[in-house]
Amino acid sequence: MSVHDRFHKSLAFLLSRLRNAVTRHAWLRSLTSQFTRLAAILCLTLPILVPSTIIAEESKEVQGDKQLKEATFGGGCFWCTEAVFQRLKGVEKIVSGYSGGHVVNPTYEQVCGKKTGHVEVIQITYDPSEVTFEKLLIVFFKTHDPTTKNRQGADSGPQYRSVVFYQDEGQKKVTEEVRKKLDDKVFNGKIVTDIDPLLNFYPAEDYHQNYFNDNPGNSYCQGVVASKVRKFIELFGDDAK
Repeated sequence: MSVHDRFHKSLAFLLSRLRNAVTRHAWLRSLTSQFTRLAAILCLTLPILVPSTIIAEESKEVQGDKQLKEATFGGGCFWCTEAVFQRLKGVEKIVSGYSGGHVVNPTYEQVCGKKTGHVEVIQITYDPSEVTFEKLLIVFFKTHDPTTKNRQGADSGPQYRSVVFYQDEGQKKVTEEVRKKLDDKVFNGKIVTDIDPLLNFYPAEDYHQNYFNDNPGNSYCQGVVASKVRKFIELFGDDAK
């Protein structure tokens, strides 16, 4: 039964009860008549009012067949990590933002000031039927340097620390297993990537979103981000979109 049908059925029931109640009270008949006219107006306007609320929620349920999940990684400048994961099969959406700090809804300038505790991160929405969380982790570890504390290349500061913000115990366990598997076997130094619970996430300013794709002529994009993308293609070409 649709939301409209449920509304109409409930409204009809209320009207019936009200009419029965006023048969012995003439002074309420006028009020009942007015209520009936108001109900008729609501029935006519409901298709206009509801789509932005209840119908929208029903549509989300219908479109939720994919059972999408999220992962949140910090691996240096989010322009780089965003560009890499945008090209991985199974990734539906990426939002660059800030996590791990104590300042509510920080600005980019505040985060760069190194006093907010926040890290530049990307929040990945992915389809687990196409790409696993473990695969996301392997791409994450191999497309940045997880052996340097608070640094990625020339980018230095706590906002660039390597970190996985897990959203449940399952993510925490898999991250610990992958980090242990890769430690000292793939990299020259010890992995210093932190594994922390996700306590907050604040989307970055609009101009940071989809940055590499929108600013291919930017010198940082040409010199740094592009090299990260090339490395991803070299290592994970079969998994690229």
